[in-house]
Amino acid sequence: MPDSAFRKSLQLLGTRRFGTFWFASLLANIGTWAQQVAQPWLLLSLGASPFLLGLDAFALGAPVLLLTLVGGALADHGDRRRIIAIFQSIQMLCPVLLVVLLLTHHVEPWMVIALSLIVGITDALSMPSYQSIVPSIVEREQIPAGIALNTTQFNLSRILGPAAAGVLMVSVGLAGAFTISALSYLPFILVALWILPRGGSGSLGVGSFDRDKLWAGVREVVHEPALRGALFTVFLTASLSAPLVTFSPVLVKEVFQGSAGQFSTAMSAFGLGGLIGATGLLTINPQRDRRPLSTRFAAAYAVVVVLAALNPWAWGLPALLVLAGIAMTASNASANALLQSTAAERIRGQTVSLFMLAMRGGMALGNLVTGATVHLLGVQHALLLNGVIALLAQLALGRAWVKAPLRRA
Repeated sequence: MPDSAFRKSLQLLGTRRFGTFWFASLLANIGTWAQQVAQPWLLLSLGASPFLLGLDAFALGAPVLLLTLVGGALADHGDRRRIIAIFQSIQMLCPVLLVVLLLTHHVEPWMVIALSLIVGITDALSMPSYQSIVPSIVEREQIPAGIALNTTQFNLSRILGPAAAGVLMVSVGLAGAFTISALSYLPFILVALWILPRGGSGSLGVGSFDRDKLWAGVREVVHEPALRGALFTVFLTASLSAPLVTFSPVLVKEVFQGSAGQFSTAMSAFGLGGLIGATGLLTINPQRDRRPLSTRFAAAYAVVVVLAALNPWAWGLPALLVLAGIAMTASNASANALLQSTAAERIRGQTVSLFMLAMRGGMALGNLVTGATVHLLGVQHALLLNGVIALLAQLALGRAWVKAPLRRA
């Protein structure tokens, strides 16, 4: 059965619409991860403190807390082609500005953080539309496989993006990584315009933001105990375990006295783990209950955070980040597949927005709080505290979540 499920999953890559979307998304995410490696290293090079590093990550993720439900309403009632084209084009200008600031030697930490805020706002408004693409171009029974394949390309980009950033940062400088990021937006915007139908289920007018409709969709999702448990699991992972990745450059530079190349290697290791985790999900029977997978791997991620905090060897960090990538991807993708395959079509955008709120909003809050605890306790003690709390919370939540009734739309 695993081999059969794997083959059926791979067949989606041979379809014209999904295959083209998958490849364009891969290119876009390679650029994104190149920037995700270059940007914290740029801040540290400018003399920014670990707190400012956490503040930059907070600025990138905080808009999700306020705007992702609006983004979900846009995805359900607006023209997804226009939403993606407009907001991704604005987002593309941010790395362009960073290149200009670097070449003119005018870049300051506050400028980097301000541009992260712009990216965060556009991401919050457009990401539910992006996340809704896969369920709209595959059959309902193919949704878990489509999400797993999409997660595979995302984690493949986590290997290729940091690797490209490392080469560019060493050879031509930080501006090279930001240039790759800017160029990577173009193929995805063009493919989104081609693959998505013109128009939508509504307009981008004021009616799209009907407050009663918005909250009705939210209530319908969170009313289901199984779906509510998925959102809480993702939130705990994002807020307590994911800061391991955000503060890896601090571990590399301050604890192990490493270089930019070593940091890019560590980030590529995280991507490799994510790729392994996503590939493993392709072998899972689409009808299998994803809750035990999600909660067990969430607890495993917390254990990895504890081990990373106690790890005394520079070579141990990439090895642990491989395990972190496996655990995070398996947990979050399983929760996402459960949410999207269970939710009704009319509220799929809102369901995605809640998933993004739990993941990206949780990361924003977790990075800000962890940045403060790193400043007070040091990076290793802060991560140790995060890991212990995450493990206890995931074990407590998991016991109730997997026993909740599950109703499919």
